[in-house]
Amino acid sequence: MPDDNMENVHMVTCTAPVNIAVVKYWGKRDEDLILPINSSLSVTLHQDQLKTTTTVSTSKSFREDRLWLNGKEEDISQPRLQSCLREIRRLARKRRNDDDPDSDSTSLSHKVHICSINNFPTAAGLASSAAGFACLVYTLAQAFGVEGELSAVARQGSGSACRSMYGGFVQWIMGQQLDGKDSLAQQVEPETHWPELRILVLVVSAERKPVGSTSGMQTSVQTSCLLKHRAESVVPGRMVAMIDAVRRKDFTAFAELTMKDSNQFHATCLDTYPPIFYLNSVSHQVINMVHRYNQHYGETRVAYTFDAGPNAVIFTLQQHVPDFTQAVRHFFPPETNGGEFVKGLPVPQTDISAELKQAIGLEPMPTGISYIISTKAGPGPCVVKDPTQHLLGPIGLPKYTVRHHAQEGANGVNHKIVANM
Repeated sequence: MPDDNMENVHMVTCTAPVNIAVVKYWGKRDEDLILPINSSLSVTLHQDQLKTTTTVSTSKSFREDRLWLNGKEEDISQPRLQSCLREIRRLARKRRNDDDPDSDSTSLSHKVHICSINNFPTAAGLASSAAGFACLVYTLAQAFGVEGELSAVARQGSGSACRSMYGGFVQWIMGQQLDGKDSLAQQVEPETHWPELRILVLVVSAERKPVGSTSGMQTSVQTSCLLKHRAESVVPGRMVAMIDAVRRKDFTAFAELTMKDSNQFHATCLDTYPPIFYLNSVSHQVINMVHRYNQHYGETRVAYTFDAGPNAVIFTLQQHVPDFTQAVRHFFPPETNGGEFVKGLPVPQTDISAELKQAIGLEPMPTGISYIISTKAGPGPCVVKDPTQHLLGPIGLPKYTVRHHAQEGANGVNHKIVANM
């Protein structure tokens, strides 16, 4: 426990976004440094709907580093977390020595208390580790006065976290160096580049995924011939084509590349031995619906992508959101006594046409989709200026504890939090 008389408590709170890869990262060439076998590209989602919030507090009165995640104290000795802490402290010492070699650096050895919450389901295939480690690294950097390129630090926590260090459209360049110094994230275009683009997260399951990403990747690298072909022969050209489609705002090209890359990623999971199944029957129904929807209109209006989980992420343009959302509501009818079916950005109500119903022609799957999160591209990490938003109280302990995980809230799945009096 910290001392009652806290001295020089320094506190910083930041938020960081989720990102959704449209050219997937799957497989590492170096497990310790988290260096990927291929480059990747993602879209950063808006933090008004999906984000991690982290508070870091430092004090010479703290006796040990401590971590609370979603209201529960966690083991802070986890190796990847320690890598991020160690690297931020190293960079802070280097900066202090370079700027003022005679300065007192004792504050850099102060212990830290870290408190972090997500407003979406953790470990359900919604890139929670990416947002979490990006937020951790960004907040630690603010607390210790570290500036400059931080994506290489975030990468050491979770590979895709490096992409959450920027807003908009972001590529993670795989790099060539053995030390990983050139394996960095880079913004391709800012979040303002394509204002008409919309993202719909169809939450199929808030359960923990059966095979974690880390172990899944390791098995795929060891056993999948398709994964090797994908990394060496497919992704390099696909990255060039995807960046070109984003820059030209060519939705048809962007959508088709996105779907093909998602399909190939899950094909590598099936090509893994033993095979990995991240998609379920609802996921397959969404895929069928998207293709029949596009075929009905004679153009590619919507695209799906699936990460390591059953939740579908749909990309479309703003004018098609009401029509497609109504189709989802029809073929995946929600519970009548549930909460809001569409959360986040408002979606105007419309009716589904008889022609579209017939063209899609699938058997409805009641409650297959729990709810939809409606969002758009958004900015990278930012500092929370309002001190009342700190997650830690004045003595460095969490202000809130979680009573019930994954309770539905206004912008997705929020955790119910109650004040510690």
